[in-house]
Amino acid sequence: MAKIKSNNFLDTVNEVFTDAKEAGILHLYAEDESFSGRTLQIQNKKLFHFGTTGYLGLEQDIRLKEAAINAITKYGTQFPLSKSYISHPLYKTLEEHVKEMYGNNIIITKNSTLGHLGVIPSAVDDQDAIILDHQVHWSVQSAAKTLKSRSVPIEMIRHNNLQMLEDKIKALSPKHKRIWYMCDGIYSMYGDYAPIKELVALCNKYPQLFLYCDDVHGMSWIGKKGTGYVLSQLTELPKNILIFGTLSKTFGASGAFLACSDTKMYQKIKTFGGPLTFSAQLEPASVGAAIASAKIHLSPEIYTLQSELKERIDLFNHLLSQTDLPLVNKNNSPVFYIGTGMPKTGYNFVNRLMQEGYFVNLGLFPAVPVKNTGVRITISRHNQKEEIKSLVAAMSYHFPKSLDSTNTTKHRVYSAFKIPTPMVADDETSNKLTLQMEDTIQNIAKVEWNEMLGKQGIFDWEGLLFLESVFNNNIMKEHNWKFYYFIIRDTKNKPILATFFTFNLWKEDMLASETVSIKLEQQRIKNPYLFTSYVLSMGSLFSEGQHYYLDKNHSDSKMAFNMMFQKLDDLDLKLNPSMLVLRDFEMDANLNQKFHQQGFIKANMPESCTIENLNWNNTDVYIASLSSRNRRHFRKDIVPFESCFEITIKSELNSQELSHLYDLYENVRKNNLGLNTFSFPKKMLEIMSNHPNWEFIILTLKKELNPQNSIPVGVMFCYKNGNNLYTPAFVGMNYTYLRKYQIYRQLLFQTIKRAGELHFKSINFGMTAAFEKKKLGAKIKSKVAYIQAKDNFSMEMMDAINNEN
Repeated sequence: MAKIKSNNFLDTVNEVFTDAKEAGILHLYAEDESFSGRTLQIQNKKLFHFGTTGYLGLEQDIRLKEAAINAITKYGTQFPLSKSYISHPLYKTLEEHVKEMYGNNIIITKNSTLGHLGVIPSAVDDQDAIILDHQVHWSVQSAAKTLKSRSVPIEMIRHNNLQMLEDKIKALSPKHKRIWYMCDGIYSMYGDYAPIKELVALCNKYPQLFLYCDDVHGMSWIGKKGTGYVLSQLTELPKNILIFGTLSKTFGASGAFLACSDTKMYQKIKTFGGPLTFSAQLEPASVGAAIASAKIHLSPEIYTLQSELKERIDLFNHLLSQTDLPLVNKNNSPVFYIGTGMPKTGYNFVNRLMQEGYFVNLGLFPAVPVKNTGVRITISRHNQKEEIKSLVAAMSYHFPKSLDSTNTTKHRVYSAFKIPTPMVADDETSNKLTLQMEDTIQNIAKVEWNEMLGKQGIFDWEGLLFLESVFNNNIMKEHNWKFYYFIIRDTKNKPILATFFTFNLWKEDMLASETVSIKLEQQRIKNPYLFTSYVLSMGSLFSEGQHYYLDKNHSDSKMAFNMMFQKLDDLDLKLNPSMLVLRDFEMDANLNQKFHQQGFIKANMPESCTIENLNWNNTDVYIASLSSRNRRHFRKDIVPFESCFEITIKSELNSQELSHLYDLYENVRKNNLGLNTFSFPKKMLEIMSNHPNWEFIILTLKKELNPQNSIPVGVMFCYKNGNNLYTPAFVGMNYTYLRKYQIYRQLLFQTIKRAGELHFKSINFGMTAAFEKKKLGAKIKSKVAYIQAKDNFSMEMMDAINNEN
């Protein structure tokens, strides 16, 4: 398999958001003439508001409104001057109030994003290192990445994985002064907590460890004086923990702040702090409202407000416990996440709830993996008990209908989130269709398989039997593959859909840039299985082409398509791969949307290269079929070098030849980190040598050019698919002679020549080196894959490594 190209992350997000926008979920407009906090009007419909982050409802408090109006009346709409010169008259009062809340030094910032950009580069020294929880808020990650220009190492761990964190601390501690772990106090999607007490224990064990906690979703609704979740877990704020809080969201105003007990660090950050110096100040209205809110936080009233919110949270938790709705994380925060699995199910569910009169948020990629789409519900003091009860009733009623409407099941949703599946009767199969699933091609009729998938390459019946023999009973785990064959038939036993999947170990950087692979291979000298995981993939790493058959004209083709995904979910649950990959598809907007709604994101693949309608007579006739530019290339870079080689075609090899040709193949594999795969087992060549469909095009430099060494310098491993397709599957080369004698170009031409002499009409040249193959007459087609990952960790890790200096 050729390497999947590195993809533009923003393009992927744009496609996902565009799909959600077209479904009527994103980029909506509120139409209210005034807000109460309890309802929103969208598209002329009044909806109960279950999407706010103003959990205590303070943004509608009359005291905050009057304070904001009074500040505008006295000081204007803004104070257009940098705080480095002079702060607005109300700033000092606000700082004193928030400092009283936290009992520590406070730095006010314009907002959280600018605050992180100001604080993190000032707090972290060049001798420090950073470890990010991979679910920490984007604004923290973005600010941390600015330190790469100062060569500060940035590592990442899986969400709340303390063992992984400790391993990173041990690895970084010998070379770095401080190690910063950056996390959220309350995570914004699932409402789950950072394990603060366990993190403090790690700080005590490793004094180099410092914590940077973004607690904007933990503010106000919990903690003494509303100081948030993180401080509620601490007796006091130590010098090695920084807390970032918000003056917006639950606080009801605007802005953000840092709480810091280390006076020296506080002075350093406050003195300059990047955006803290150059960004505009908070508007007088925001400062005035924040002062009014701070006064409430400093009064006993805050505990009354917290208690009123807790009653609503407890009620919602109790009502959910009486349903089988897939609540992803049960806790006491105001944030709840009901999993829907596939985006299309999420769209359907949200639209149904909006029609019933409830506004909720959709959680979707990149905030969560595509397959972990769900509905994020937030509870606030605005919500009355009656509408909380009716929301749960509406969800209980519409959730199964959304599943039915989108051809999915509760079992699939629960499996996507690794939630124990309740005892529910899911009709996952249709009595109209039957599925045959086998783990060896030998259990499938040869004629039937070859009629559907036997004319495209190394996955005809004979080719798959060859692959099964190669990737079985090997010592190294990466050389052992599992095969799964699907055939879905109608009531007359006629196939509608057929495909096959392999389950095997991949290098996770196979989907990343060559730069990432180079860096990881250096680390794999000591740890060969670093960043490797098992993947369930359509087709195999050995084959290329359209790995599926689908009778698109069959009336039940859509049903067969959905059945395949249901069975893939079962296989996914059984095997637990890190990724599910569907690959080698041509660009198709409708297919792209269909796969996205099934929980996949698109990844560009290298272009496919084929020669079709080859009608070989001789070299001169072939040259004449090329463009004038390509003819010049042929005469310059291929014709003069053909006479340098002894060219032999072999179908059987002796042990010495097998060993040498394997070494040539390994040369290419190790040098082609743009296609970073594990090796194939050595017995592969021996099985090829004994197989009637394989042959080897071998180049050996003539003795006068290399008198001391008459061994081959190049080889093409070619598979003959009946009379249908000639497939040069892999290449091997000696890099000492590569450029001088144009070995690769000569192998491409000799492949075309051999295919023509055997009367093959088509050649599948694969997906690498498209530029070289195009010059020899190959047609180029764009290809894409669709990837469904368990989480976004690997993708984010590869991106982080790629952006390192």
